[in-house]
Amino acid sequence: MQTEKDLYYIDLFAGCGGLSLGLHHAGWKGLFAIEKSPFAFKTLEHNLINKKKHFSWPVWLPQQPHDINKILKYHSADLIKLRGTVDMITGGPPCQGFSTAGRRVESDNRNKLINSYIRFVELVQPTVLFFENVKGFTLEFDKNSTRGKKYSDYVINKLDGLDYDVHAELVNFSDYGIPQKRCRFILVGVKRNKNGNTPVKAESFFHKIKKNRQEFLVNKGLEISVSLESAISDLLFANGTRQLEIFKSFKFGKYSSPTNKYQEYLRKDIPIGNEIPDSHRFANHSPAIIDRLNLILGNAPKGKSLDKEFKKKYGLKKHTLIPLNGADQAPTITTLPDDYVHYCEPRILTVREYARLQSFPDSYEIQGKYTTGGKARVLEVPRYTQIGNAIPPLFGEQSGVVLRKILLG
Repeated sequence: MQTEKDLYYIDLFAGCGGLSLGLHHAGWKGLFAIEKSPFAFKTLEHNLINKKKHFSWPVWLPQQPHDINKILKYHSADLIKLRGTVDMITGGPPCQGFSTAGRRVESDNRNKLINSYIRFVELVQPTVLFFENVKGFTLEFDKNSTRGKKYSDYVINKLDGLDYDVHAELVNFSDYGIPQKRCRFILVGVKRNKNGNTPVKAESFFHKIKKNRQEFLVNKGLEISVSLESAISDLLFANGTRQLEIFKSFKFGKYSSPTNKYQEYLRKDIPIGNEIPDSHRFANHSPAIIDRLNLILGNAPKGKSLDKEFKKKYGLKKHTLIPLNGADQAPTITTLPDDYVHYCEPRILTVREYARLQSFPDSYEIQGKYTTGGKARVLEVPRYTQIGNAIPPLFGEQSGVVLRKILLG
């Protein structure tokens, strides 16, 4: 086991920085982050590099968006030199090819990034691995011809071959103070020494994080189970709106007074008198859309997608539409905000409300476009997508606390 106070990690496929923010709060130090999207990297850069000075970026790596394969191609020697200085590698490759919310295409090129992740680990050889992906990562493909039964088995076997003791489980973030039923594949690996032993088994992470969650959340004044309404009830359209110079054609919502500890916790770094939350921009729904959403709120069961009979009765054609239940935790939010109807107002959620459901503090300012469409969806990662793809910082922090204990004893 190590004795240094400072522990350093590299965040791969870092997105807008949800996991890195959690690790920052848990006392970890970032070396650098790899993220291909300029949109997501801009948010990470603004909050974690410029504001928090979280990363000690190496001189050989430009501080900009990067494709992991280009790093592997041009900087393999630099990565090898990092051996012995990197305590952890975090992050999981993009999930679209595995997600049950999508088409689950095994030939999706993004699935090949698994091999890039494994190669990165092989070069750097950190002490600990923390890997996250969607639940579909553990499922078989209908036409499985290249990886065997599951990608999760493929990764576990490869990492075992690199001398890591590996354990993985499905974890529901709603059990860790997140107001969202978000089940994810979590893998932890611990490097074996020359004798084939590890300071602690990877499986212990999952025992420790379950054991520690009550104390962790209580110390922050938070509860394990947080409802959707508890997370966002201070962000209602009914609070009033303002127009901002930068987006003159849209209305932005105002804060009301916080009503619970979760709201207070996520607002604690907002200056007194700041009445406009970041990224709390309302969609410009037409009167016809508002009427349709009011109809749904008044007649459809809350918390589940509209069934065929309801959609046929009211002439609704959208494939997925879920009127949210404020008294329950939210379902797993995706990158498509128009899949959900606010629990008590005829509208979709704002980016800030998305961020609340992912446990991002209100001081974390989301950058870039709000939405995109058409062919640009393949290339661009706007604000809703950045948040929808993120690891909740509050779970990242709990993970970081336990991973520090694993390394420091």
